[in-house]
Amino acid sequence: QVQLVESGGGLVQPGGSLRLSCAASGTISSSIAMGWYRQAPGNQRELVAAFTRGGSTNYADSVKGRFTISRDSAKNTVYLRMNSLKPEDTAVYYCRALWSGVLYWGQGTQVTVSS
Repeated sequence: QVQLVESGGGLVQPGGSLRLSCAASGTISSSIAMGWYRQAPGNQRELVAAFTRGGSTNYADSVKGRFTISRDSAKNTVYLRMNSLKPEDTAVYYCRALWSGVLYWGQGTQVTVSS
């Protein structure tokens, strides 16, 4: 069992920045694979950024150059630094983890980009 808790969402103006955090707990190790997805109203849930199986990073084209995913293995925590935010980044952001072949999702944190 894996538990994921997101934090850091909120309201920010266009061009602003936020950092999301996702802490994983449970019967896991530092090798747990984690990433971020988002879902805007009326849209499908989509990949934002994630660590691949090989340890590299994968970003949606729409966020490349603006978002950065990072991790603190000691804390089993993944972060998403979001810079130059745009209104179209408004969505519920979900943390996802893969452990022992099972996908786990956090409850989501709302990010609203508006002036």
